[in-house]
Amino acid sequence: MTSRVLILVEGQTEERFIKDVLAPYFYPMNLFFYPTLLVTKRVKVGPNFKGGVTNFAKFENDLIRLLNGAGDALVTTMIDYYGLPKDFPGMNTRPKGTPLERVEHVEEEIHKHFGKSGNLRIFLVLHEFEAWLFSTTEDLPRVMTDPGKQQQFAAVRDEFKTPEEINERPDFAPSKRIESLFPAFRKTFHGLTTAARIGLDRIRKECAHFNWWIEHLERFAKR
Repeated sequence: MTSRVLILVEGQTEERFIKDVLAPYFYPMNLFFYPTLLVTKRVKVGPNFKGGVTNFAKFENDLIRLLNGAGDALVTTMIDYYGLPKDFPGMNTRPKGTPLERVEHVEEEIHKHFGKSGNLRIFLVLHEFEAWLFSTTEDLPRVMTDPGKQQQFAAVRDEFKTPEEINERPDFAPSKRIESLFPAFRKTFHGLTTAARIGLDRIRKECAHFNWWIEHLERFAKR
């Protein structure tokens, strides 16, 4: 028996991660993924603009379209929590607790907004895709052909209990930390290459919220 997962993603990096890293991991379970890029603007003539989260209304429209055509598929998301617009459900009522508690609160409020549909699982990346690249301290410096900066890269990782806690403040987000060390870094190339080298098992071990999502996908595959 095969199963399908429809994933709303915010950019090309996330789309490629689904196709190149996540999907092969689940082939043995006969679980197949179909990523859809969030549409930021719809036009009457020509292609729609895709990528990025600009407001909740556009996200809502795209997610409803996926839900309406899902059938027996699971619908989920892979959207960065970092920079999420303030008009998303739960953003203005976040607790003062840990980053994990805050992101879980927002995910739950978004889920409530859609009626807590049984075939919907909201997942927000804590804090952004680049955080997962800190799951090892040697792979990204090697991909950037600058292993001499491994110690500096490791020092950033060592400041936090997990990569997912690396800071949501604008100047200290994972992407900003990486770009300050490696100005040539390109998410769509170096980020994906590094994630593939690290592998899902190591990211799962280091990133509990990511692992929670993967566990849900595994349960769906085995149902």
